[in-house]
Formats: sequence, structure tokens, C-alpha cells
Amino acid sequence: MEKQNFLAVDIGNSWYKALASDHGVLSEYQLPNAIALFDGEFYEIPYEDEDVIFEENLIIEVKSPAVKDRREIYYIGKGAAKQKDVSLTAFNNQKVDEDRTYLLLFGLAAYHAALQHADEFEIDYSIDQLAVSLPTTQYKERKSKLKERLAGTHTVIFHKVPGLTEPKELTVKLHIHDVIVGAEGACAYLGLTRDQDTLGIKNEDLVKESQKGIIIGDLGGDSVDFVGIKNNKPVASVEGEPFGINQFLDHIIQKVSKNEIYRFDSRSELEEKLAAGQSEWYVEPFAGVRKDISKYIIPQLRSMAIKYLEHFDRVRSSSREIKGAVRYIAVGGAAKLAQKQIQEAAVKWAERGRPIDLMFPENMEKLNVHGLMILAKMNQIKKEKGNSHAVSVKG
Repeated sequence: MEKQNFLAVDIGNSWYKALASDHGVLSEYQLPNAIALFDGEFYEIPYEDEDVIFEENLIIEVKSPAVKDRREIYYIGKGAAKQKDVSLTAFNNQKVDEDRTYLLLFGLAAYHAALQHADEFEIDYSIDQLAVSLPTTQYKERKSKLKERLAGTHTVIFHKVPGLTEPKELTVKLHIHDVIVGAEGACAYLGLTRDQDTLGIKNEDLVKESQKGIIIGDLGGDSVDFVGIKNNKPVASVEGEPFGINQFLDHIIQKVSKNEIYRFDSRSELEEKLAAGQSEWYVEPFAGVRKDISKYIIPQLRSMAIKYLEHFDRVRSSSREIKGAVRYIAVGGAAKLAQKQIQEAAVKWAERGRPIDLMFPENMEKLNVHGLMILAKMNQIKKEKGNSHAVSVKG
């Protein structure tokens, strides 16, 4: 499989996390889920191209049957987050139906292709297997439509590319040969139990525990995706909820804006501050003035932690197939950010006689994308060898 190109993308409501494998060489990316319309009249021309970082200035035009409006040019990712008209995800958004999904996904794939072919201005890039994720609430009914819209050829034109002569444009034609869709949470289980290279089982203990039952709670931006695992396979009766960290981030942003006169560019800017640790929980509304914002952050993380455990308790009580589960696992970027608050809330839960003993695995925020890469490789094996049992968490 070292001759193929694989791309795994966790389509998150806060971040697009991607893992690419080109002939066995891995690349990793993280792009804020943000888009903004580009207006050439207001584009600030830099003094020197050397001052512009390509990743922070991704301005794209997408020609694809998957995108409804093909006339517009957009900022995506970090560049979009800095614009006044930045568009972030709406609560309970339907990823398959929204242009932003394809703009960000194709833009990210084309950016990766451009880095692999740095001396070319017109690039043809083939993806043998594209693996993407959907929330459990959208997975069953929407996965087929997503696969149909992603497969095929899509053209991405980068504008204002630093280092290029006028018109400073770079064109990437993406040829996506096969697509597989995984359910968030279920992909995390693959990432936990299988080896990235050999695809073999790497955690026998967890697989054995799945005989009695495992519940994974994948806490993200706008959804918490619960997956029950029984005998090494997902069970159908466990499903997530439209609940995530974004509503709490928005509350923090509003409070800081009102009380400290500081405006965050986006949720991703705040998330990066949270991930850096409490020593970085301050803002500088004016030069030399530092304002501690932990008093806005901690109550929101505590509130989210309590509701997360409430959802966990509801799920374990409502599914017959997963009753008696012996392992509860927290995954997702939001769970990592609030790990301390979730653990504190779990202590109080135990005092009330309903203990929820959570496991917080390493790299919990990357498990879905790692699982998606495993899924892509498994699907390639299935395609080449007709191995019908190769993919155990399939789309």
C-alpha cells in the first residue's frame, strides 16, 4: 500500500484534522472550520511576499459539482478567521448539504497537494482513498450522499499565492477515486485498537473488554457522539446528541468581549489558548495590559463537563445492548480541553452512587483521524483483494 495516496479528514465543527499518506510518507494538518468571502478591493497587499505564510493566506476558488455556488472566492482556515465577515458553523449544522464542507475539505486536500509539488503551478493529484467522518446523528442517512459528492474530479484554484509571479495563481485538480465514511466515535475505537502500519490489533485488552461492552463518548464542537462497542463492533442502538463545546466557547467569547473589551478572531483562537494551559488564560486588549479570563472559562468548562456526564449516564441506561459496559472512554478535542473539569464532575457523580469511571487515552483529540486513516487502508485492501471482512467499522 506504499504506492497509494490516502487522505483521512475528521470534519469537525471547530477544526478539520487531516492525516495524509503519500507513498507511505505521513503529513498532518489542522485547519480551523472557518470561511469568509474574498473581496479583492479590500485585500491588503503585503510589502514583501516573505511576510506571508501560505497556510494563513489560503484563498480558494472551487470548481466542483459538489459546490452549489462556483463563482465565489473564499478565505478558508486561519485566513478566514481573521476576517470581519468570518462564517463559523451553525448549531446542529448538516455537513453533507453545506458548501463550506467541500470548500474546506477540497481546499485542505489541494493545499497538501501543493506542498508535495512545490515547483508546479498546475497540479494533478490523485487520492486513492479518501476517508471522512460524520456525526452519528447524520451518519446513517447521509453517508451515501456524502460519498457521491466527494468522489470524482474537483478543481481548486489558489489566489494570491505568496512567492508566485502575477496573477499569483496555483491550480490543483483533485482526482478522488474512492471514498469511505466513518462514524465519529467508531473511528476513534479503530484508532485505539489497531496499528497504523500493520492494521493489526494493538490493544488486545480493550478488544477483550468489548465482549462485555465499551461506550465511547466523542465530545466535539457541536455534537457528542456516543458509540457502543460490543464484540469489537459498533451497536446500532447508541447514538449521539447535538451538544458540544462551541456553545460554551461562544459564551466565553461574549463575556470577554463585553467585560474586557477584547474580540477573539474565532473559536479556534480561544481553543488554542485553552489548549496551551491556564498560564495562557489571559488577553491583552491594549498594549501592556493583561486581563485574566480564567473566571469566564472555568465555570463554562464545569458546566459542559456536568452535561457531558449526564449524556453518558443517559446512554448507558437507555441501550439494552450495551448495559453492563465495563469501559467508558472519553475522546475528542473538547474532552481533552475539559479533562480536569470532567474528572472533578465524575467524583461528585460517584458520591451520588452513579460512578462513571472514564478513561482518557493519549492523543484523544486525534483518535478519529487516526481511525479514518486505518479505515482508508482497510478499504483499499478490501478493494484490491475482495476481503469482505477487512473493514469492521465501515461506510
